[in-house]
Amino acid sequence: VSGAVPAGGLEKSAGSGSGENKGGKKADDKNVAVFGHLYGQQRRTTVAGAGKEVHPAVLALGLQMRDYVVCGSSARCVATLLAFKRVIEAYTTPMGTSLPRHLTTYLSHQITYLSTCRPLSISQGNAIRALKLAISSIDPSTPEAEAKAFLGEFIDSFIREKITVADQVIASSAAQKIQDGDVIVTFAGSSIVKQTLLLAHKQGKKFRVSIIDSRPLFEGKSLARTLANAGLDVQYSLVHGISHAIKAASKVFLGAHAMTSNGRLYSRVGTALVAMSAKERAGGVEVPVIVCCETVKFTDRVALDSIVVNEIADADELITAEPMQQLTGLPDPAAVTVSTADAKKGGSGGGGGKSAAAAAAAAANAAAESNTLAQNVSSPLTGWKESANLQLLNIMYDVTPAEYVDMVVTEMGSLPPSAVPIVHRMSTNL
Repeated sequence: VSGAVPAGGLEKSAGSGSGENKGGKKADDKNVAVFGHLYGQQRRTTVAGAGKEVHPAVLALGLQMRDYVVCGSSARCVATLLAFKRVIEAYTTPMGTSLPRHLTTYLSHQITYLSTCRPLSISQGNAIRALKLAISSIDPSTPEAEAKAFLGEFIDSFIREKITVADQVIASSAAQKIQDGDVIVTFAGSSIVKQTLLLAHKQGKKFRVSIIDSRPLFEGKSLARTLANAGLDVQYSLVHGISHAIKAASKVFLGAHAMTSNGRLYSRVGTALVAMSAKERAGGVEVPVIVCCETVKFTDRVALDSIVVNEIADADELITAEPMQQLTGLPDPAAVTVSTADAKKGGSGGGGGKSAAAAAAAAANAAAESNTLAQNVSSPLTGWKESANLQLLNIMYDVTPAEYVDMVVTEMGSLPPSAVPIVHRMSTNL
């Protein structure tokens, strides 16, 4: 999971260059060796350097994706298609060429920019592939206005069939698996799981939801707030309390970033821990793990672990942005000890009242000063780049083995993980 990783395998390089770590070498020493192949081009921070061909809607979307304003896999897919729809509407075919031949190249500039802001999701890749296929199917002699109208209708139809209606079908099917008295455990903030739980609650079923969340995105907070406002009984805990949260669980519902062709679930980091904890729960009672996933997230790629293919986010995201606050405001123990001793000494003498009052005032001042200092405590990870033997790892996804997933609920029905490649082949051939 995301967190601090000791130097370990990098001990030799960190030790040998402790006095010479300058510039690029120092930056390389902060990369975790096992994931070294994932440290490529840094995410774009501004629109500076973007090509003049990039549409303003795509420029804005890229920054929204980078800042996690548009975060989920489905949300990024829909936002990308809608941005491309605006690109197509504003597009004009240059003289001497045709729309099917030139538009694909023009869209490539938009795709390249988005990938520099954040790596594209599986659903984004599948949607872009379908859009390019639709563009290539247009007859070059078709009038530009007619071709653009066709592509606009194709994008709307793709979003409606592959995302909107698919989510409704999946939520309806998954809600049938929730019974009265169930304790549903979920991780982070999947939109399709949210729809499922809200639909089951609307159907009058009485159940409790336990949301497990993790740093640094805390996606489960939004889900917990939405479900609580809708009237559901919600429990919220962080991933380090999973052993307690999973004890009473009767079912686990998980969202997906992608389902690979070998039946493995590729999702937000921490998902594998939740699924494995459900299967290895103390007492020997296995908890069913149900994954809700649209077929647009299926891929023919194979994932064996979360090391070869993953996404590395900025390590500074793990550092708390706001200073920690100590709510107790305990005074300095040394000041309290001295004040108590002075009070006892004063009490045994003649001016005991004044001494006791002065001691109490000193203790109050010390407590106030201690409370002020406690409220401005900085994060322990502040300045981590200056520590020679510390690296931070902030990966985005992990891989859950197929044997820890009981069922995958899709718009084509409920199926075992082993059937993912068959359904993917069927959905891409339609």
